[in-house]
Amino acid sequence: MKLENYELHLPSYSVGKEVYNQIGKICKPYGTKVLVIGGKKALSAAFDKISKNAADGGLDIIGKEIYGTDCTYEAVERLAALTSFQEADMVFAVGGGKAIDTCKCLCIECEKPMFTFPTIASNCAACTSVSIMYHEDGTFFKPHFFTHPAAHAFIDTQIIAAAPYRYLWAGIGDTYAKNYEAEISSRGEKLPHYTEVGVGFSKMCLTPMLEYGRQALEDNKKGVATEALEQVVLAIVVTTAIVSIFLTRDFTPDYNSGLAHACFYALTAYPVIEKEHLHGEVVGFGVLYALLVDGQQEEFEKIYTLNQQLQLPTSLEQIEITEEQWEESMDRIPEMSDIRHYPYKVTKEVMENAGEKAIFLHCLPAFHDLKTKIGKEVYEKFGYSELEVTDEVFESERSVVFDEAENRMHTIKAVMLATLGE
Repeated sequence: MKLENYELHLPSYSVGKEVYNQIGKICKPYGTKVLVIGGKKALSAAFDKISKNAADGGLDIIGKEIYGTDCTYEAVERLAALTSFQEADMVFAVGGGKAIDTCKCLCIECEKPMFTFPTIASNCAACTSVSIMYHEDGTFFKPHFFTHPAAHAFIDTQIIAAAPYRYLWAGIGDTYAKNYEAEISSRGEKLPHYTEVGVGFSKMCLTPMLEYGRQALEDNKKGVATEALEQVVLAIVVTTAIVSIFLTRDFTPDYNSGLAHACFYALTAYPVIEKEHLHGEVVGFGVLYALLVDGQQEEFEKIYTLNQQLQLPTSLEQIEITEEQWEESMDRIPEMSDIRHYPYKVTKEVMENAGEKAIFLHCLPAFHDLKTKIGKEVYEKFGYSELEVTDEVFESERSVVFDEAENRMHTIKAVMLATLGE
């Protein structure tokens, strides 16, 4: 491992319910003229609050623009041609990953100061130094790396708490993926300092999800900014970004991605993925498959249980992908750059063998048909004939739910014997 000179810039951020009141103090040293760029819904949720605090801080908003629909180089070129962009001292990027990534690609290369205002917590775009670029048709193109992230991120937890909970839900899946992908991609290697820091720190992408994930989602559904929600938001937006920056110091995804993300990007070939599902939602499913391929049965069961608790996907049906489409994807996944640095070659045969190891576990009761009174009531009230599992999976050879239940009975008997004594 050779010695080298390098630079590495970590994110600066503010977090809390009233962090926008720091806009003037933090941003004014960069100038006074501001162009706000974001998604339509994001601007509706945050622009008035941003505008008031910007004015109170002595800043002048000279324009407000919709970024587009996808993070593409064409969208970047359109925004760069705007007079308001050329006249602005800085850009405020408001919204989710695609809006913020578009603004990073727009501003960082030409050294225009930019500040991020995430309105949802579905990914780490607000604090990281990479933009995920797409083709105009919505399919994945490539990652575009930068030497540093945005100048500052304003993470307003009240605005995020008021957003639809499915964004935080998907963000959880995208975040815990970082832990497993970093560990697998770096396995058995002597790592440079920055990569080793990223891999070690990646454990913080999983731990808060196990401890706070369920409560954070409940609080999000109620629109309440709580400690649990803040812990999960920080893990999604900040921790994952810090890990990403350390892991991509050499401007490659070698340690920053893996099979879970390769599954997602391969599946973007089907329009339903981008139109009906969120990035982290599909990545959360991809983690299950990655753990099976890697032979981590115990971790697979842990994440399978977590996904069940949070209602993240545990089957192809839940992400609206057919068996035929998954079979087609197995030809594309091995070609993805996300797994070029895996400690073993991921082939179609390896993935097919992993699928044969999959089992279905459930603590019971499970609502998978209309043969129970509660099952009928759920169907009559909500129109769902199946909830957390389909009847096909529940009754399949892969289902070991009754073996699991029997094991629990023996465990209970052992506990009773140990506590009652002689």
